[in-house]
Amino acid sequence: MTTPAPRPTIVVGVDGSASATQALRWALRQAELTGGDLHVVSVWHLPTTAGWETVLDAIDWAANARLALDTALADAAPDGAPHVHRHVVEGHASRALVEAAADADLLVVGNRGRGGFSGMLMGSVGLHVLAHAPCPVVVVHGDRLPSGHRPAADATTASAAVP
Repeated sequence: MTTPAPRPTIVVGVDGSASATQALRWALRQAELTGGDLHVVSVWHLPTTAGWETVLDAIDWAANARLALDTALADAAPDGAPHVHRHVVEGHASRALVEAAADADLLVVGNRGRGGFSGMLMGSVGLHVLAHAPCPVVVVHGDRLPSGHRPAADATTASAAVP
């Protein structure tokens, strides 16, 4: 008797941006098609800005990250989705996503996050994970994904080299 193959593991990063929500939609569909487990990761870190400590201390950064994750899931899968695992992680987004994908079969990110350089085609987190992820990476363009998309045809894919 053979043992069943393990379920594919897909990691997707969400940050509250439209691009990340589209990446989540793509990853949900891919998990549905492959029977995979989806790990939705929202990352937060305490900004280090001199002179703002008292203002920044009053913000619940982890709660904000949880809210971004919950909002994205409610938007992308209003009826819920099976095999979805939620992770709120403290750290820098690019490093945290690479670490979360250590044993993953696929890492999915949006092409643009919430950073200040909105004119760029690709954000710094996407560039970092493309260069450092230990698994294939899918970068979803938030403004190009129609509602009836086909996963492999509507995203830019790249495979990162394993060190």
